[in-house]
Amino acid sequence: MEQRYVGRSGLSVSRLGLGTMTWGRDTGAEDAAAQLRAFADAGGTLIDTADVYTGGEAERLLGRLIRDTVPRSELVLSTKAVLTPSGRRPRDASRRHLIAAVDASLTRLGVNEVDLWQLHAFDPEVPLEETLAAVDAIVSSGRAAYAGVCDYTGWQLAAAAVTQQAVPGRTPVVAAQVEYSLLAREPERDLLPAAEHVGAGVLAWSPLGRGVLTGKYRTGIPADSRAATPHLAEFVTPYLDERCRRVVESVATAAEGLGVSPLSVALSWVRDQPGVAAAIVGARTCSQLTGVLEAEDLALPVEIREALDDVSAD
Repeated sequence: MEQRYVGRSGLSVSRLGLGTMTWGRDTGAEDAAAQLRAFADAGGTLIDTADVYTGGEAERLLGRLIRDTVPRSELVLSTKAVLTPSGRRPRDASRRHLIAAVDASLTRLGVNEVDLWQLHAFDPEVPLEETLAAVDAIVSSGRAAYAGVCDYTGWQLAAAAVTQQAVPGRTPVVAAQVEYSLLAREPERDLLPAAEHVGAGVLAWSPLGRGVLTGKYRTGIPADSRAATPHLAEFVTPYLDERCRRVVESVATAAEGLGVSPLSVALSWVRDQPGVAAAIVGARTCSQLTGVLEAEDLALPVEIREALDDVSAD
């Protein structure tokens, strides 16, 4: 699998990342182990998790797997903190919370350091300087090698990155993770230009439009799909409207013409967008991941890429 540098940093990752949001609940230990083995065998390195994924169980499961299934040295571990679904407020980017959160993540993962640690959301209640000072402390103490942000707007990313760049020795913001797909092109308005300006690489989550771009919902909602799962239905249904249906049909037409799957077309479009370091895909089963890995060799013809640009434009 092709490896890419993340922005203007020395951090190198596979251009496809493996997400773990469902590990420990919808994806059990056996399937997670099979996924990790298949991903590593294909040359994948970037594993993305977070402290809140399945209440911390995703990190615990990943920690067990990097001891027993794939050596930690072969992977680029990325985790996040800030969200506090069971706390007094939904997010907490205070120094106190972030230091405690990263230590808890390291314990669950069974490691002394992660390769990339990300602020999972912007917290307007905490001064940005305090949050960034915590990032500096986490990196300088050896808990993380690199730092990034997740689901920041363009101005929030720019504010964080420029603040760090203004003082020599501060930890740079090397990555900006955001939802980006043919069904979610809003980042092109501000986040992607901001990332290019400050030298951050984009990590695109849900590049398959929350599964909709695979074409599985073209004739209804399959019983085993996320849209049919009570705790995930609200995550998928926004992308089942008429506009999204037109995009999905265009992807399916392109896939038929190329002799590949709609998944491969949609994933390749995002993966090869300017500024994107990696597209992060979360598969529920190993068979789903196998389909994702088949997209590695596909490079979309310019004509198809432009046609998809047009049909998916807001």
